[in-house]
Amino acid sequence: MKAQYLLYLLLLTLSGCAINSVFINYPSQIASVKAELNTNTPLESLSRLTPKISGNDGLLYAQEAGRVAQIGGDFEASKALYRQAVNDYITFDNKATISVTDTGATASSLLINDNVIPYRGPGYERIMLHQYQALNYIFSNDFEGALVEVRRSNELQSTEQAKYEESNQSVQAMSNGTVNTEMNKLGRAAGSTTSAFLNAYSYYTTGVLHEVLGEPNDAFIDYRKAAQISPNNPYVHQDLVRLAKQLGMPQYAEFKRRWGDAIFPKAGQGQVIFLIERGFVPAKQSFTVPFPIKDQWQSISLATYPSRVPQVRSARIQGIGSLLQAAPIADISALAITALKEDLPAALARQVARVYAKYSLAQKASDWGSAAIQIFNLVSEQADRRSWLTLPQQAQIARKYLNSGQYDIQLDNNSTTPINIESNRTTLIWVIDTGTYTRFYSTII
Repeated sequence: MKAQYLLYLLLLTLSGCAINSVFINYPSQIASVKAELNTNTPLESLSRLTPKISGNDGLLYAQEAGRVAQIGGDFEASKALYRQAVNDYITFDNKATISVTDTGATASSLLINDNVIPYRGPGYERIMLHQYQALNYIFSNDFEGALVEVRRSNELQSTEQAKYEESNQSVQAMSNGTVNTEMNKLGRAAGSTTSAFLNAYSYYTTGVLHEVLGEPNDAFIDYRKAAQISPNNPYVHQDLVRLAKQLGMPQYAEFKRRWGDAIFPKAGQGQVIFLIERGFVPAKQSFTVPFPIKDQWQSISLATYPSRVPQVRSARIQGIGSLLQAAPIADISALAITALKEDLPAALARQVARVYAKYSLAQKASDWGSAAIQIFNLVSEQADRRSWLTLPQQAQIARKYLNSGQYDIQLDNNSTTPINIESNRTTLIWVIDTGTYTRFYSTII
């Protein structure tokens, strides 16, 4: 078959793909959705997101739509959308053989770009999906349902890590000077985060649920895991000291020496726990990698992240006596950067195969066909910049015992919000700060 006819057929295969993601980078598509989350009408973008759930990037759009509904306070709609995303992940897991559709997508990606491949989110997104579904259940007062989800989230932290290590053994040998430099840059940007699959925010949420539901031993285990991932958080330290003393554990003496003695509520007091999410996870950028084939230089595009991610300020909470300052529990941007760093060798392997495929196609074409292929290459050479972009940049926590009553709390310079504290109960406050708009959701457990 002549190369120009092959090119024509290749274009036809795009009719079944997510054409926008193939030729238009994903961050630009989702920018208007993020902008609307900073208004008082955040749910308006759902009408644009939900029709795309049946497409090639359906899992990604289900995650985005679920998050939009959640930020907007429609927890029931968010549950249904997240269930769709969970089902999509399970479908990927259960595929024992590659379907005809996937074969076509993989073949097309060899001559177009990775955006043709159906989206299967990185492990940290899947973990966050279950945690956010748990929060949907919490703020719908279904605490048993929430425990199911956070336990699944925590299980995935180990299984996804093992899956990554096994699948990447064969591609770690891929090497390219430009790519290696980019990986080193990403490593510096991720800071102390060494794994994309270990999320202290998830473990802490599980610990809180276990504790308030009367399971202190399980809570202690999850707080320990959170402390191992986020070792400098003072609220996790205090949780460990308190539970170690309460449970008579041998670690109590060591914890007391390192972090001070345990603080317990006084008679008539309840507690308030803040889960604070700030900003948006950064969008992927792209960089160009020159690659020689025989006597010609080709170029490929790979995804990357900015070398510097804006710093997130710690939330300051007023209206509850002395100033309460939140502390970071998880840097979601660092998880995203680490996930991309871990995937770059495999992405490089796919791109090398694509360079050779395009080169071979051009060599076999007529002068007209070769020129057409070169033009098509310029248009289609797009890095895969898809990722869940409505996730927060950072999660923070704060915790305090208070006398029962109503308080008007203020986060930084935002307007005040009333909360209720009941004796011997926990008021959980979920704060979602999307940049210029802050939302408060609360429940008493």
